[in-house]
Amino acid sequence: MTTIDDIRANSSDELSALPGVRDIVAVASAKGGVGKSTVAANLALAISQLGQRVGLLDADVYGPSLPMMMGVSGRPRAVDDKRISPLEKYGLRLMSIGFFLDDNSPVTWRGPLVMGLVRQFLKDVEWGELDMLVIDLPPGTGDAQLTLVQQVPLAGGIVVTTPQEVATLDTQRGIAMFQQVNTPVLGIIENMSYYECPKCGKRENLFSSGGGQRLAEAFGVPLLGQIPLVPAVRTGGDTGKPIVIDHPDSPVSHLFLRIAGKVLEAVEIERLGAAPPTIIG
Repeated sequence: MTTIDDIRANSSDELSALPGVRDIVAVASAKGGVGKSTVAANLALAISQLGQRVGLLDADVYGPSLPMMMGVSGRPRAVDDKRISPLEKYGLRLMSIGFFLDDNSPVTWRGPLVMGLVRQFLKDVEWGELDMLVIDLPPGTGDAQLTLVQQVPLAGGIVVTTPQEVATLDTQRGIAMFQQVNTPVLGIIENMSYYECPKCGKRENLFSSGGGQRLAEAFGVPLLGQIPLVPAVRTGGDTGKPIVIDHPDSPVSHLFLRIAGKVLEAVEIERLGAAPPTIIG
């Protein structure tokens, strides 16, 4: 499996921008089950609604969820030069291994195949002119994540967590991964922060509270937002109509828009103030 030391051993000239893509932002979580893909999809849509041209790459090879979440079926086509044309939905350009699989097809690939697929989806997809490519990483800090940071310069990483202690402990590894490869952490998004009764307005902290804020303070990064546990978020992902699209006037949709604005601002600050990206070594 690729390690941080492997990346350090490679020369920095392997790191190359994608033609036509201005910024690349990765959404990560070191722990599964925190709603990272749901956050990535709604965040990409919110950024698009702020007037940006956006692509969304599902890099979760073993558990691709983008086809279901976005309500997309069909297979991408190859263009004349053997590059892959992404599918489109809700104004986003989309790519996922899920577009190439039958519903019951398992992905039982070893590291080198996973790394090759991530490289292909980055380099061989005809993304066109994009202001931002959002990449939904698989959980953990393994081959797909490390291949990504080896191949392209990231404008930054966003880490998704839930409030409870076991999730925040794992999330620290995701933050450390970005920091070790000189990728700025744009902020933390705390998902499933609380449940608010729609009838009485009473708020319940079902998964503890304050974990995202403590992480943000410990690592000196912003807490971009706290997303409540809302049934419409889950059903939107199940039906292929994310809440930002299906309920654009809901408080959660407005929250995603505010988070999107913070992400764009943070990326702009990094672009203006940071030196050209390099791999540490």
